[in-house]
Amino acid sequence: MKQVSKKYILNLLLILLLTGFALWFALKDDYEQVLGVLKNISWFSMIIIIIGSLFYNGMVGCILTSIAREHKHDYKLKDGIVVGFIGSFFSGITPSASGGQFGQIYAFKKQGIRPSEGASILWLDFITYQTVLMLYAALLMILRFGYYYANYSFLFTFIFIGFLLNFSVIGLLWTMAKFPKLYMKLSGTVVRLLHKMHIVKDEEKTLASWNEQLSSFNIEINRNRNNKKLILKVAGYNVIRLTIYFSLPFFIGLVLGVPAKDMPIIDVIALSSFVTMSNSFFPVPGASGGTEMMFVQIFSLLISAKYASSIMIIWRFATYHLILLIGGTLFIFIKQHSAHGMQTEE
Repeated sequence: MKQVSKKYILNLLLILLLTGFALWFALKDDYEQVLGVLKNISWFSMIIIIIGSLFYNGMVGCILTSIAREHKHDYKLKDGIVVGFIGSFFSGITPSASGGQFGQIYAFKKQGIRPSEGASILWLDFITYQTVLMLYAALLMILRFGYYYANYSFLFTFIFIGFLLNFSVIGLLWTMAKFPKLYMKLSGTVVRLLHKMHIVKDEEKTLASWNEQLSSFNIEINRNRNNKKLILKVAGYNVIRLTIYFSLPFFIGLVLGVPAKDMPIIDVIALSSFVTMSNSFFPVPGASGGTEMMFVQIFSLLISAKYASSIMIIWRFATYHLILLIGGTLFIFIKQHSAHGMQTEE
């Protein structure tokens, strides 16, 4: 347990270090101008931006609640929102967002949902989100990628590779759903190979974990294969969720004084999705450092560097650092509440 806590502390220190580097990168050339822009934002505007960010995370709670009610009919929306924030916290402090689902399964368990059911809920959430994200990104690629690639080919080559990496994840998930036996056979071969390369220490434990995850995935896929109402509902929530997230820089720009004509909302949404695609190249916790740098680089193609840096600082605080703080607080609360409950029973 102490080793796990030490790992999370080291990850948090890494996040602080990389965030500090990203801020230096954003401010190194024109920090006085950036600070001058940031001074223009009012507390009221900042509160509205934070509400927008919280609404985005609230949509995650709506999605989890909708799926969870297939398992537990009296599942409450507030519980789904809590699980959503806890997932964002663990995703934000672990490399490649690898810890998000473990934190959510823990929270589900404390709310009376079995780990196997929690894993099934999260699988459906993940595959629906990834599918909607890729369709959304593909549409934006068609609408705007050609222009930006023609003018800034070097930068957008990496973004396109990120798109292909994310697309391959969807392809793998649907292959798993269609050919589970083939995947089990292949996973056994891969685990044995990784074990021989001394990457995987416990071959049997790793293989059992992989097969358990696949089983949960297929159970949820088969359970909801014909539940079109749920799938469409969750997909619709994800469209709203992504639209809020991708358009938030537009509204931040407006309150900072950037004219709407200088940053058309379709371009802002497209560029935001390109930042998300590029995160595939930054496997550090929260994609810290890389996300901030890519945001400034990409948005500087549309608006001046001082505005791109100013928007990034507020956007990153509202969508990442604040969410980490809220998610971490909720996790501590649910953990202490559970411990208190056990002591009371004793």
